[in-house]
Amino acid sequence: MPITPRGPGSDDVRRATTLLAARIPAPLAPLARLAFNYAWSWARGGPELFASVDADRWSICRRNPVRLLQEVPLATLERAAFDSDLCRRAAAVEERIAAQLAAPPHGGFSPDRPVAFFCAEYGVHPSLPIYSGGLGVLAGDLLKAASDAHLPMVAIGLLYRDGYFRQRIDTSGWQHEYWVSADPERLPLTLVTAGDGQPLRVPVPVRGTEVQTQIWRADVGSVPLYLLDPDRPENRRIDRWIAARLYVGDLDMRLAQYALLGRGGVRALRALGIEPSVLHLNEGHAGLATLELAASEVAAGRALPEALAAVRARTVFTTHTPVAAGNETYAPEAIVAAHPDFAAQLHTDWDSLLRLARDEPDRADCPIGMTQFALRLARSTNAVSRRHGETARAMWQATFRARTPDEVPIGSVTNGVHVATWMAAPMRELLDRHLGEGWEARCDEDATWRAFDAIPDGELWAVRSRLRAQLVEIVRDRATTDRLARGEPRDYVELATRAFDPDHLTLGFARRLATYKRMHLLTRDLGRALQLLGGPRPVQILLAGKAHPQDDEAKRIVQLLFRAKGRPHVGERIAYLHDYDMELALHLVAGCDLWLNMPRPPFEASGTSGMKAALNGGVHMSVLDGWWPEAYDGTNGWAIDGGADADGEALDARHSDAFLGLMEREVTPLFYERDADGIPRGWLQRVRASLRTAARDFSARRMLGDYADRVYRSPSQR
Repeated sequence: MPITPRGPGSDDVRRATTLLAARIPAPLAPLARLAFNYAWSWARGGPELFASVDADRWSICRRNPVRLLQEVPLATLERAAFDSDLCRRAAAVEERIAAQLAAPPHGGFSPDRPVAFFCAEYGVHPSLPIYSGGLGVLAGDLLKAASDAHLPMVAIGLLYRDGYFRQRIDTSGWQHEYWVSADPERLPLTLVTAGDGQPLRVPVPVRGTEVQTQIWRADVGSVPLYLLDPDRPENRRIDRWIAARLYVGDLDMRLAQYALLGRGGVRALRALGIEPSVLHLNEGHAGLATLELAASEVAAGRALPEALAAVRARTVFTTHTPVAAGNETYAPEAIVAAHPDFAAQLHTDWDSLLRLARDEPDRADCPIGMTQFALRLARSTNAVSRRHGETARAMWQATFRARTPDEVPIGSVTNGVHVATWMAAPMRELLDRHLGEGWEARCDEDATWRAFDAIPDGELWAVRSRLRAQLVEIVRDRATTDRLARGEPRDYVELATRAFDPDHLTLGFARRLATYKRMHLLTRDLGRALQLLGGPRPVQILLAGKAHPQDDEAKRIVQLLFRAKGRPHVGERIAYLHDYDMELALHLVAGCDLWLNMPRPPFEASGTSGMKAALNGGVHMSVLDGWWPEAYDGTNGWAIDGGADADGEALDARHSDAFLGLMEREVTPLFYERDADGIPRGWLQRVRASLRTAARDFSARRMLGDYADRVYRSPSQR
């Protein structure tokens, strides 16, 4: 059964698949069809198929299946075509995926009226570099969960040809940024065409100019992801550049991006013939979608109050950040300059319109925020953890003119992660053997975890040891390459070649670099930290993360860490890995024994990296912020007090001391305490509790179910 794309643009996917299949031997045709649907990336045996064609080229292509099949020499393809086992596996994977995609819709939503999900970034796979961090990866996981659950959904985003920046660290630890342009023709994307065979174009008004925007389609299982792209020859160069890079620093350019995402996204849905039942705005970047919808209601003859009520009835909003800088605001004149037509289209004046986006509507000089537009024009708003809900209600109390935070209408849907994406193959294989086929669909059932508890400790420890050893091999190669690239002394490079030990306790701390994430706490008390590295029960630490190009304060955190690189044991037991992305994250969360999170509370909205580590048998240690207050039960990890403190320096001191104390008294002794068989029984009890908690309560499957039941359905449907 071949994979059959559906919905607007599906003919374009079929044409692209046919062209790619024509380049390769006929027995490999299933690979061409798989290449244009990212469902292969989380299907059992999917990634291994493409690696079997040419493992070296697969790595060079950054695991991009379309580019692989375009670039592999014909002789290599012919050898692969004669590999009967490879061809059999390819056909089997395609048949499983096709059957999954052909299942009827579920959840009370119709393909004719899908949920439309808007987000500024998507972390679907490393080969599609249109994400920066947690927000995008969360969006990608939600699309995958919707496909798994057969919930009709379409997604709207932007095609950033340069993507997010690539990172290089120099010998002082200072971050340098550079960008690499991607050719959409060599990505798993297809350009959506109109009836005349030409690209479907959507005009989007930006700064008084009609910017012609084309639409690319990426298939994420059964969910089509439509990406708007203004890089058209008829546009001015400045307009073609609007979506070149993700999260540019220039505010005017970002406003233009948000116009494309919000206004352009609604227009793209209309041009594609998609009439969504619900618009889900994931963060405030797409807030202008609400006004674009209202403009169409006004054009149909409704008065503005009635139009806004109609928009509100089918719009839901998720806020992700409790950090003020993450909720951008603009001068009123900047909004007017970017959208000079909006007030007239809505049959109102600008002051009335901008009142919707002011914290204090009656203050004409109050800055304008995209988040405020979304808050006021959504029927439902949710934070991304229970604690974040508390923080968000206090944060937006004035916007809602509420007397107390409890009166603010913001709920919470705690984030979750896509199990099939983030659980490494050895752990999935172990659970497949003991829990039975399709266990992911039963991961919220107690019976599933009774079977898990019966897995012998020896088998579980063998998988954990295998994952750690695989990570150490990758780290040695990456750390050596990184040190050579930044021009480190030969002896420091040599340390990397023998760095890390596959039997040592391995800590991971990798996330977007921001000051409130507090990576510097790891070396705040350098003497005690060095004792952990060089003691009789050694610890090794892996670090990674990118700071925003304009965040010099966050960049200096890495420099502080680099000052210790000449101290004993640092060179061979701490590695800072350049250019953190999804591919590196997959290895880190799979192999680390202890995952660290040290946010300054209450600024961690959710945090999902610890969930991913837990799925692989890693154990989480975190400040009680974000998702961890809901998850921590005393058996599944370690917790550090999450109370806020206006004295940041005193809080840092307490949390650094708490981290080191837990490492010295509990974590390290428990990991190295072995029985006669060499198995750390006590540690494995934490591993079991950690994995069970993550898979049962913090999966994208559970998250999607919460959205479907509590957010997407209107109050009358519940």
